[in-house]
Amino acid sequence: MDYLLYLLIGVVAGLMAGLFGIGGGVIIVTVLILSFTAHGFPVEVITHLAIGTSLATIVVTSLSSIYSHNKKRAINWPLFGWLTAGIMAGAVGGGLFAQTLPGELLQLAFGLFLVAVGVQMGFPVRSGAYRPPGRPLLVGSGALIGYISALFGIGGGSLTVPFLAHRGLPMREAVATSAACGLPVALFGALTFGFAAAALPNLPPGSWGFIYLPALMGIVVASAPSARLGARLAHRLDPALLRKLFALSSVLFGVRFVWVNGASLWPM
Repeated sequence: MDYLLYLLIGVVAGLMAGLFGIGGGVIIVTVLILSFTAHGFPVEVITHLAIGTSLATIVVTSLSSIYSHNKKRAINWPLFGWLTAGIMAGAVGGGLFAQTLPGELLQLAFGLFLVAVGVQMGFPVRSGAYRPPGRPLLVGSGALIGYISALFGIGGGSLTVPFLAHRGLPMREAVATSAACGLPVALFGALTFGFAAAALPNLPPGSWGFIYLPALMGIVVASAPSARLGARLAHRLDPALLRKLFALSSVLFGVRFVWVNGASLWPM
């Protein structure tokens, strides 16, 4: 039953990655936290395990999405290169910082982030005339995107797409370039969550550091083909309704995490 759940998570996350360039991490982390809690994993590692596993799955998801977007010649590779220069350092820093935070506080912060993502997805940035960002801005923005993304286990699309759209990059190109940027975010973030926690004693069997391998394998099997499908649909469909539904669910889950963890951190 667990593997069926992980396969379903992979399908939905892959579709979201291809459609919106968001990497699917928001969905993966949310459902894995609930799943790991139900399994009775140690409470102090649940959130970190969900974030590390999410980043590891996005490595594969982003490769599949990159392949599909690149076939459409939609990725702006020069922008990708300069963003990646900052993303690498930011992802390592964010991953290390996340591991210093208590699980409840990290989950509370993730809930607030979910609410912000939902609001952003519900009111997307409108792009105007293209204003090429300079290299310092790209590197600095990449570092911030990498840091926040690794902190919350996402591919960074919810940050990269609005940034590029705000600079006037066409939305399809912004989504495709964001999907490409998800690879360095996820790779360096996952390695940080894996190596830095590999020797911890209270991890569930089947874990490498803060990466739970059974969930990783189940999600990856389903996410790769669905990401290709999502990338193809992104070039054919108007995803306005899906964006609104995703925005609503993101806000609801975010409020849930804030309510539960806020009550545990600051009991009345």
